[in-house]
Amino acid sequence: MLTLTENAATAVKTIVARGADAETAGLRIHGSKDPAQGFALTLAPAPETSDAVVDEAGARIFLDADAATALDDQVLDAEVDEAGAVHFALATQR
Repeated sequence: MLTLTENAATAVKTIVARGADAETAGLRIHGSKDPAQGFALTLAPAPETSDAVVDEAGARIFLDADAATALDDQVLDAEVDEAGAVHFALATQR
């Protein structure tokens, strides 16, 4: 299952805390079966019925079926640039 680095968990919690539904909300990853084509990342008030939920240290990620399969062996990392923008990246778990 997808895991998160400490930086990613912090970024996810910060983004989600800004929303109205912070108790149930998370970031939802959905899209392509092929990671090379990319995924969409959106703020969601709650997981959809068929979503897999990753909860690491209070950081909630919702994965649609395609993303859950494609990202099963991945680690989500995050970096904040000088302008304060968050950039997410994936890497293979070791």
